[in-house]
Amino acid sequence: MFQNLPDSFLQMNTIFISIMIEALPFVLIGVFIAGFIQMFISEAFIAKIIPKNRFLAVIVGSVIGVLFPSCECGIVPIVRNLIAKGVPLHAGIAFMLTAPIINPVVLFSTYVAFGSTWEVPLLRVLGSLVVAMVVGNAIAYFYKGEGLKEKFLLYETAGECRGKGEAPAVMGIAGMGGAVASGTAHTMPMETAHQHHHDHSHDDAKMPMKDRIWHTLQHAVDEFFSVGKFLVFGALLAAVMQRYIKTSTLVSIGHGPVLSILLMMVLAFVLSLCSEADAFIGASFRSVFSTQSIVAFLVFGPMLDIKNLMMMLATFKAKFVAFIVIGVTVTVFVYALFI
Repeated sequence: MFQNLPDSFLQMNTIFISIMIEALPFVLIGVFIAGFIQMFISEAFIAKIIPKNRFLAVIVGSVIGVLFPSCECGIVPIVRNLIAKGVPLHAGIAFMLTAPIINPVVLFSTYVAFGSTWEVPLLRVLGSLVVAMVVGNAIAYFYKGEGLKEKFLLYETAGECRGKGEAPAVMGIAGMGGAVASGTAHTMPMETAHQHHHDHSHDDAKMPMKDRIWHTLQHAVDEFFSVGKFLVFGALLAAVMQRYIKTSTLVSIGHGPVLSILLMMVLAFVLSLCSEADAFIGASFRSVFSTQSIVAFLVFGPMLDIKNLMMMLATFKAKFVAFIVIGVTVTVFVYALFI
């Protein structure tokens, strides 16, 4: 059946499957962490560890990622749940930008890939912190409005009202339920109801442990199917671009510090590698590109690639995603140009 298919299509299919196999384990880790946050991390706990000062909150968000062994493939659902639990938007995005880079697994893989030397790993970590601080503070002081899409804001507001024993207002939105039976019903658009089968109105801390674990698993499954379709689409798009856009053509135009940095950033976006593995690909370019360009590749890729962008667009408003994309792109380029 497959004998009549073009070789290029079969190669594209192989690339697509390899991206999915590489990404899925980390997506699973991400959704289970998201489920754990939803059921075991309280708003009160988050309020204690996140400073009220916006600048300090960005610093905390930037460095706390060292505790989360998460790839960028699964970071978006984690950040969405943290923001829904009360983490400020600027701190959540700072965490999203650094966590796939500064965690110990990625740091060690980068160290090994570059011949057990610390120059590139440290430049990578420093670059991620610089970008997170710049973009996080830009969001804190200059971005106006909400970042999450309305359906997530609506769900969050309804959850807060129910937690206080109040009935959330039903604002005439199609698909909303009618009167709310206290502590039992959802008042959220039907298109998002599949993401939250269980009821968050109860006091999670008072639930039996087996129920909390069960709801954690339910939430993880919901998150997986929520982000999974965007992962598939992003992986397919990345496979098409990898197969039909020749790397040699891009390399041929990457002369000079400016063009080479931009080229490696484009490659990082197109290749859509997991941050645990991208260092080995980046190291293979050492004979062709400068250290500046390779650091740009290693910093930009985990922050922005095709599959990650698809998941961000599913979670955040398009204007906010554009704000992040512009901020990350400009900051990574300037950082790489002057290191």
